[in-house]
Amino acid sequence: MKRRTLLATALLGTVAVPAFAGTARAAAPGPSVTRAGTTTLDSQALYFVSYDGLVNNNSFQKNGLLTYKGYQYAGWYTADRNAVIGRRVLGGSSWSTVKVGHTLRYDDSHNVISMGLSKTDGRLHLNMDSHSDGFTYVKSMAGLMDNPAGLTWTTSRFGAPQSSLDGLAPTTQFTYPQFVSMPDGKLQLSYRTGVSGNGRHALAEYNGTSWTNLGEWSSSTGTYTSEHGSSTVRNMYLHGIDYDRNGRLHSFFTWREQNGAVMCNGGGITNHDTGYVYSDDRGRTWRNDAGTVVGTTGASDKVAVTDSGLVVDALNPDHSLMNQESQATDSAGRPHAIISYVPGRFGQCTTDYVGDRTANGRAFHLRKTATGAWRKTEIPVALNSSQRTRLILDKYDNAYAVLPFGRIVAASAASGHSDWTTLFDGSGLNAFGEVLVDETRIAQDGVLSILYQVRSSGTTPSALRVIDFGLPA
Repeated sequence: MKRRTLLATALLGTVAVPAFAGTARAAAPGPSVTRAGTTTLDSQALYFVSYDGLVNNNSFQKNGLLTYKGYQYAGWYTADRNAVIGRRVLGGSSWSTVKVGHTLRYDDSHNVISMGLSKTDGRLHLNMDSHSDGFTYVKSMAGLMDNPAGLTWTTSRFGAPQSSLDGLAPTTQFTYPQFVSMPDGKLQLSYRTGVSGNGRHALAEYNGTSWTNLGEWSSSTGTYTSEHGSSTVRNMYLHGIDYDRNGRLHSFFTWREQNGAVMCNGGGITNHDTGYVYSDDRGRTWRNDAGTVVGTTGASDKVAVTDSGLVVDALNPDHSLMNQESQATDSAGRPHAIISYVPGRFGQCTTDYVGDRTANGRAFHLRKTATGAWRKTEIPVALNSSQRTRLILDKYDNAYAVLPFGRIVAASAASGHSDWTTLFDGSGLNAFGEVLVDETRIAQDGVLSILYQVRSSGTTPSALRVIDFGLPA
């Protein structure tokens, strides 16, 4: 394999272009949010800070909120560590909850509850409590998601907790479960096998009857060399894994090296570069942005740091680049991502990952344009946090970045996503830094739902809430 190369230079800033040519067609509206209400999931939800995050709303929790057929679902841990799933009618003010028979094992914010939907049989799937070890899996009865108004919300609707996927045990080192609903109604489960700095991404697939392990698709080997030193082992961190409306599977990612010798200072983090791959055959083969196959799932040739054409925004490990930020695709199937790091104008060597990101971290919107070029725009709002930002697009392709503490900034498609402005400053929420968004709801009723937990201290439980905002109709 050839050494990785940068496909296109990411340009800082954008050029404003009109949304539509001519005068016969009205211009699409720009971004806006209208506060629609707040509901409380749990007035005393489990609270502890680990890895600078909370177990009830970590960014890689896909999905912590899920909407389907007029109902919204949420998963969290109560103060007594019980895993519960709540549901409400869209727009409703109260949530019905059920315990699913599992209690959280460790105070580890990685051990989130992730939900998924298999449309082929109408089941809700849960994967939880995993960080480089085993996991707990629970699935509902068939048809529960198809007839929510006609089926009572009780524990009896869910099967017993399992330590495998209906008998399939893909790995003993399992982390970062992400369910992905497939265009044909089946369900995939993305996960990492191995550990931080030495892991591989893999896929399993549920066909409505049974699970199959498709295997690993990223590699942990190969030599990466920075100006400071080299590393031969790493893991890939996904910003997401999502199908667009045409059935293409997209994934942005960063690499994390095992060897700290690649950094300028040991107080930083070894994350580097933003990469991008896609699949047109349901994750069986992976292509770089130029369309060249760079990996095959379950085979020996996996996506590796040494592959050409993976990097769409180059950055060395000296800027505290965040892993597992977020991504989305627009109405034309073009990929967008949010990445964040400490820009070079604040120095070329971060020495305190949390401190430097909090003081000087900035988020950037990275997207593929209609011409095929990659364009990057800095969002002109300080993070004031070490944590992640969530990205969503409305039906007009306006972009919204939900920053730490629940702040919302947005840019219009008409401006080429250059006119970023603050729409909601998060006042009154008192949210702990990172928040979740319901990626599935926006297309269904044009509402942005944000799940946040009220800031607390130590292990004192606090309220877990969902705030709703109407988007342009």
